[in-house]
Amino acid sequence: MSKILFKLTSLNLNGIRSASNKGLAAWLEQSKPHCICVQEVKAQYEDVKDKFEEMAGLKGYFHFAEKKGYSGVGIYTQATPSDVVVGIGNNPAFDEFNAEGRYVELRFDTPARKLSIISCYYPSGSSGEERQQAKFRFLAQMLPHLQQLQKEREFILCGDVNIAHQEIDLKNYKGNKKNSGFLPEERDWMTQLLHPEVGGLCDVYRKLQPNTTDDCYTWWSNRGQAYAKNVGWRLDYQLATPALAALARKEEIYKAERFSDHAPLTIHYEGLL
Repeated sequence: MSKILFKLTSLNLNGIRSASNKGLAAWLEQSKPHCICVQEVKAQYEDVKDKFEEMAGLKGYFHFAEKKGYSGVGIYTQATPSDVVVGIGNNPAFDEFNAEGRYVELRFDTPARKLSIISCYYPSGSSGEERQQAKFRFLAQMLPHLQQLQKEREFILCGDVNIAHQEIDLKNYKGNKKNSGFLPEERDWMTQLLHPEVGGLCDVYRKLQPNTTDDCYTWWSNRGQAYAKNVGWRLDYQLATPALAALARKEEIYKAERFSDHAPLTIHYEGLL
């Protein structure tokens, strides 16, 4: 008998109120993920309370930014976590990013195994050099954090990483080699993260679809006719420890409706939880 496929979705909302107004809740009712990781909630607890604490029967857990209307991440889940980790602790270098609401981790531990699902929103450097340097600081701390976490537990990190790793991950790679999101240093960081002897994680979408280009994009600029012409980038990932990546069976990027400038990325895992 085959095991139940666990449906895990990741989506940058570009504002939970905006996405809700565009039909997010109705789609979740129809799509029925077991868990959805969201980024750029762009709300505080007062905005979420009694409105977005639950969606489609899933209970939400959040890391809000201190700045109103900025960043913020969450995870909606059917299963009850054994622990909730809000922000990245025990490292003062993450303080500036914890204030921005970029990391929430749900742990589903049993006596037999330790397993986490993480929603993470990596900084964007597109607004200028100051934010690009902040992005580099984040990356410099994130790699050792994920290396250490992998020594302790299995996990899947879902999120908007704000990096297109390979040339096949964006339409106009030639024209973006000097732009944030496709800089050599950022791409090298992803290569290290996915190297078996360094970061050791798996890019689950690419494990299932190693060669797609036009079909792989998850973000389109609001400028011009980027979406209509499919001038996109693959910025959204599910990054898993090898044992969990091996459970992935199929993937989908939903484009029939638009809830934000990103598309939902869903991976189906066999017997995850």
